[in-house]
Amino acid sequence: MQIDLYEDGERNALADAMEVMVRAFDPVFGEAWTMSQLAGVMLMPGTWLTVAQLDAAPLGFALVRSVLDECELLLLAVDPLWRGRGIGETLLRHSLTTARRRGITSMNLEVRSTNKAVKLYEKSGFEYVHRRPGYYRGNDGQLHDALSFRIDMLA
Repeated sequence: MQIDLYEDGERNALADAMEVMVRAFDPVFGEAWTMSQLAGVMLMPGTWLTVAQLDAAPLGFALVRSVLDECELLLLAVDPLWRGRGIGETLLRHSLTTARRRGITSMNLEVRSTNKAVKLYEKSGFEYVHRRPGYYRGNDGQLHDALSFRIDMLA
């Protein structure tokens, strides 16, 4: 598996992320971003995209945005056919390592309360901060709570 880091809107990297995005995010929850949303965020300073590939096929990606000494994990996705093989954990670890190298001292994230990734974040040392009731609205109109997590990297 190959892990590549992109700090600009490199077209192939964005296409790889979108390829994973359409397969990884269940349309019922309305969480997938569009290409223009992804490209727009990549124009912001302090943003990076990490893509995991095997034989040039995208397996997953992580999108992080930093401001000063804090960052937020905006998206983490793994192709459903490749889940359970440590790819999400590898992408998360790579994102944390990149953040530390940049002098970032904490990472925040929000995740739908029913998302199985909650276990990954807890296992990786993220601490629960709070719940936002009804924060996400699915395409079916259903409301879902968001959980906020944070990890401090001062060590």
